[in-house]
Amino acid sequence: MNTALLLAVDALAILVLAYGLYYRRHRRRDLLVAFVGVNVGVLAVSLVLADATASIGVGLGLFGVLSIIRLRSTEISQREVAYYFASLAIGLVAGLGAADLVLSGALIALVVGALAIVDHPRLLAAGQHQQVRIDRAIVDRAELVAHLEQLLGGRVRQASVVEVDLVDDSTLVDVRWDVAPARQAVAA
Repeated sequence: MNTALLLAVDALAILVLAYGLYYRRHRRRDLLVAFVGVNVGVLAVSLVLADATASIGVGLGLFGVLSIIRLRSTEISQREVAYYFASLAIGLVAGLGAADLVLSGALIALVVGALAIVDHPRLLAAGQHQQVRIDRAIVDRAELVAHLEQLLGGRVRQASVVEVDLVDDSTLVDVRWDVAPARQAVAA
């Protein structure tokens, strides 16, 4: 009975996490499919491990292997890594937690709730991060920051030059900035 309830809790949680939160906020269909697929796969393996004589170490090893495999694939952001780990954790908790339904349900709700809060668009909305290619080779730091602030319409907090190409006359910069309050209101 507890297993059936945890399967329902898992299905609801991954639906809320993957579609309700991630996809609606970030619109990456490929990762929506990946999050659900990882969750269902981990859930299935966890259920098999829970009935087998395998130790919890095997389950944790599975968690590590799956994480490494995904992280070595195409480049994803740290935000997307967090959703991957959440998908994995929800599947493991639902698959291995049949003994204590209340605790398992609370842990799943904690994972989904934490991401719902910390990835909310209004939380830290002013802080932005992007790599910007400028069509000029700028080697003077003050000039670079001034140009970026004008271009991005905000206050530059950090600018790290990734590449200056004097032949093609361009500069690639990894920049973190705060959006000006007037622009932030328009974006929200």
